[in-house]
Amino acid sequence: MATALLVQGLRSEFAGPFELKLDTGTCAAITGASGSGKSLFLRMIADLDPNQGKVWLNGTERGAVAAPQWRSHATYVAAESGWWADRVIEHFTANSRSEVAALAGRLGLRVDLLDAPVAQLSTGEKQRLALVRALLRSPPVLLLDEPTGPLDEESVVRVEALLRERMATGTTILLVTHDPNQAERLGHQRYRMVAGQLETL
Repeated sequence: MATALLVQGLRSEFAGPFELKLDTGTCAAITGASGSGKSLFLRMIADLDPNQGKVWLNGTERGAVAAPQWRSHATYVAAESGWWADRVIEHFTANSRSEVAALAGRLGLRVDLLDAPVAQLSTGEKQRLALVRALLRSPPVLLLDEPTGPLDEESVVRVEALLRERMATGTTILLVTHDPNQAERLGHQRYRMVAGQLETL
């Protein structure tokens, strides 16, 4: 199996060094206490926070590509999604509406939400639409920070089913979750973050 994500000596003043090797179409799940460094690790891989060390994506070293291009291939979905326009649909390209609607439907979201103001969305709706935003680009690697944290059980099942489908077609996932059962269900590799260090489970 080909290596999709390779992390060597990744560190910051707050966490690391980290070593990680993740094959194409697999998921590494990270659990751990709040503040232990889980989100920071994802943000460091995405090059959103200051860090040192090496990260490769499908054999290409991070330093060899521009940061926006890197993030379009290793896409980070934050626990609290960012929205910059007033209405949901403004965050998607004009020709992607049918695809957005199909993905939203798969995640149990009403299609009329696409025309709603972002301010009217619940936390769970925003979280699922942020995931739709990321999935639409079909990045080779998804860095997911608590993607189902605010969701009810049925919505969690829908999200996990969609993530499994994407893995089956070659998407690689690095998942942060507070739910050890979810880590067991999705994680081919499982880790616990303890005081800025990864421990293999």
